Amino acid sequence: MSAEPERFSLARVSSREWTGLGAGVVATLALFLPWTNLSATNQVVDEALRELPSSDVARDAWTTGFLAWCGPLLLLVAGLAVVAFGQFRKVRVAGLPHLWLIFAGVALLLMVLGWFAMGWQFDSDTRGLLEDGGIGLYAGIGRYLGMLGALASTAAAVLDVRALRRR
Repeated sequence: MSAEPERFSLARVSSREWTGLGAGVVATLALFLPWTNLSATNQVVDEALRELPSSDVARDAWTTGFLAWCGPLLLLVAGLAVVAFGQFRKVRVAGLPHLWLIFAGVALLLMVLGWFAMGWQFDSDTRGLLEDGGIGLYAGIGRYLGMLGALASTAAAVLDVRALRRR
């Protein structure tokens, strides 16, 4: 008797795997939203910032740097992999949930580092000018959504590894 090979079916994709894909998609879409915003406490400086082109005041992940765009792309790759291959027992036993957890953890680490290194997207002269002008750097909505995606993917990956251990 020959065993029939497993076939791909969307019905067999678990909710954890869909969460991983959804988190990757949300984080990837967040790449196009503002990740870093400039804002001033001084009214005159704040009005001057409003007159600048929006790309100079609000930066997306692509212009923010590697620590901003790499994490969401890793989440997307991990999400696509777990949906495409997660239902196959041999792939799961070979370590797909663990690989997903590593990808999600690395993505989360990169985004946390990017949050703390937000000011380093500017050279030292520019950082000095911004500080002297009373201009602060703040996280934009894209950074928050990317971090939410990383946390969701990491949590789903942890649950998936635990589910694999129970089998």
